[in-house]
Formats: sequence, structure tokens, C-alpha cells
Amino acid sequence: MKKLIEKLGFFLLFLCMAVSLFFLGSILYFIISKGFSVINWEFLTRVPKKAMTAGGVAPAIVGTFYLTMGSMLFALPLGLACAIYLCEYSPKNYVVNIIRMSINNLAGVPSVVFGLFGLAVFVKFFSFGVSMLSGALTLGIMVLPNIISASQEALLAVPQSYREASLALGATHWQTIKKVVLPTAMPGILTGVILGIGRVAGETAPILFTAATFYMRGFPKSVFSEVMALPYHIYALMTEGTHPEKQTEIAYGCAFILLALVLLISSAAIIIRQRQRKYYG
Repeated sequence: MKKLIEKLGFFLLFLCMAVSLFFLGSILYFIISKGFSVINWEFLTRVPKKAMTAGGVAPAIVGTFYLTMGSMLFALPLGLACAIYLCEYSPKNYVVNIIRMSINNLAGVPSVVFGLFGLAVFVKFFSFGVSMLSGALTLGIMVLPNIISASQEALLAVPQSYREASLALGATHWQTIKKVVLPTAMPGILTGVILGIGRVAGETAPILFTAATFYMRGFPKSVFSEVMALPYHIYALMTEGTHPEKQTEIAYGCAFILLALVLLISSAAIIIRQRQRKYYG
């Protein structure tokens, strides 16, 4: 009876994995089959022209990369510092538990709410305007709870014996965190970063209010410039385009590029994570 239940459990696990892979494969096949035929050198390096029915999407590619990197440069140091404080320095009381619960709740807030927050705070209150800076800060705040949670889990997974051994050898608390805890926890932290990159790169609602513009003839010149971004460009082509027969193909091409860009950035983070595991795993 126990072997039968075990086989049934393994079968259900395999079935769930197969269904997940089927839908993932279907999405990838759909995007690649529809978008790959549009990709060429001009599409990747030129600006849009002829009412968004010709040319390329280079400004949207550059804008997406800038927004993604800008948001992670803001969120990663802040989120890691917060996780270190909560795990290594904060007193173990109900206030800290409330803070942790609030962080977990923020991770589930819809992205459009963060977009409205960015509009009110960065665009209006700080007078950054609709700009790359406002968009990157908004996306950074949106992904911050995820990075804090992932970093906390990675830090808590480090065995306490590592800390005790370092302190016993005469290291200070900060030296222990810097030389022992962080390198050991880095693979888990980078996993959170990879998930954050995937979410940030594909968001439309936050940049709709804070950063994105429908059309640019060139590239952003400063952090206070508006930017084109692939998610918003796809949305605009599919909802506001005046030549749907041509612009739909461009939208599929943008979706393919967005997928490739996310995979490229995530792959770099995965390589760094694997190297960290090799040295500290």
C-alpha cells in the first residue's frame, strides 16, 4: 500500500511538471514562431519610422535595458542592507515580525499601485517628471520586497555554526557577515535578483505612468529623458496602432526580443551564482 501511494505521488509530481513544461513550451513556441521572422539587423539597430510600421525598435531595447539595470542598482543594495539588518542585527520582537509581514504583503501588491505611487512621489513631488529616473526608482521599489524576502531566506539558510566559528577565531560581527555569511548566501540572493529581473523587465503599468513614451526618434540623453520600453511598446502597438496588419508583426518581434533580453541578463546572473556556489558551496 505504501509503495502504491509513493508511486501515485511521483506520478502526480511528474504530471504537474509535464503540464507546466507544456504550457511553458507552448508560450515559447508561440512567441518564437511569430516573432523570429521579424528579426533582422535593421529591426535591432534602427529607430521606428513610417508611423511605427517600419524601421526598428532600438530605442525600446535600450530603454528596457536602462530601466531594468537602473531598478536593480537601486533595489539590490537597499534590499540586501535591509535583509542583513533584519537577520543579523535586529532584536527578535513583535515589531520585527510586523515589518517582515509587511514586506511579504508588499510583494503581492499589484504593479499598477506602484505605478501610481511613482507618479505621485517621483514624477510630481520630487519633480523628476516622466523620465527614466522616475521609472527605474518605481520599478526598484516594486521589486524591493521580493529581493528583501529572498535575501532573508538566503541569510537564514547559512548554518549558525559558520557564524560561531568565525566569531570564535576573533572576527568581529561585521567581518563575519562580510567574509562568511554573505559569500555563502550569495547564490540564494542572486536567485532573488534573477526573479526580480524577470519581473521588472516585463512590467508595463509602472512605467506607463512614470517613464514610457510612445515614440522617440533617438535614444535617451540623460536620466531625466523619457524612454521607450519593450513592454509598453508592445501594448501601444496592439492597442493604439493605426496599421494593425504591420504593427502586430512588430509587436511579436518585440516580445521575442524582450524574452531574449530577460534570458540574457538572467543567464549572466546564473553564471555568477554558479561561480559563487563553486567557491562557497
